Amino acid sequence: MPARARQALARELQQTELKAADITAALEKAAELGEKSALRRWLLAAAARYLGSELTPDGRPLDAVARFHLGNGARVERLNWLADPSAKGLKQSYGLMVNYLYDLKRLDRHRVQLAQGQIPVSSAVQSLQD
Repeated sequence: MPARARQALARELQQTELKAADITAALEKAAELGEKSALRRWLLAAAARYLGSELTPDGRPLDAVARFHLGNGARVERLNWLADPSAKGLKQSYGLMVNYLYDLKRLDRHRVQLAQGQIPVSSAVQSLQD
């Protein structure tokens, strides 16, 4: 995490040193986070990195659902904030949901990209990772 983002997150959480337990506790109120919240931006960035770049040792997407969609030629298209505000959705993914896009003209290109160890993502998801 870049130093500036880390400082903003620490300020928002009113902590001098960020700890995983503090972040996790703050995420219990994910539904209350405003659009400019450093914690919200951090969570979206973490989800984008997880879905858009994390691979198993054998080069497959770490997430099982992503593995299915990406293996069939889709790309990670969009992360949706608070798309599942149910108790289960908040517990499983802090309300985040992902959309996959199946562009029929690019299915083969996406499969090749994945075979080369690159997860196909939209520019919007890529910008969240940076």
